[in-house]
Amino acid sequence: MYDFAPADTADKQALHDDLLSAAKALTANEPDAIANMANLAALIWQFLPDLNWAGFYRMVEGELVLGPFQGKPACIRIPMGRGVCGTAAATRQTQLVEDVHAFPGHIACDAASASEVVVPIIAEGDLIGVLDLDSPLPARFDAIDARALERLMAAVASRLR
Repeated sequence: MYDFAPADTADKQALHDDLLSAAKALTANEPDAIANMANLAALIWQFLPDLNWAGFYRMVEGELVLGPFQGKPACIRIPMGRGVCGTAAATRQTQLVEDVHAFPGHIACDAASASEVVVPIIAEGDLIGVLDLDSPLPARFDAIDARALERLMAAVASRLR
């Protein structure tokens, strides 16, 4: 049994550092990508406050397909370049969106979502999917979150392949 818990701290960077350590430990000896995605979605859900969705979309035959997540049911398939997730996948760049309603072509899976951050997952040069976090709070995510989540995905990408 795993018992990871975020430290009681107001320091956002320390919280992300703890999340990174827990994620590395949780996925260290597991070769199954789906199992690792499932545990990471749950871990992120536990660690990061003010989320209404946390999960993965996997790259399957040229499109994003829903993977393990925490939150309400979601869109199953997202074409490359469409919405925040598809844009992150197509550009291979993190998308930090303070107001999803102002994002051209935003795909509304949960009407309560107000902000979003999507991080592409790249392993050995291949795009294998994206990490998608939504919040009901406008501007919930900032550059600290984006950089920390990029670091997290870089650290575990080979375990999600």
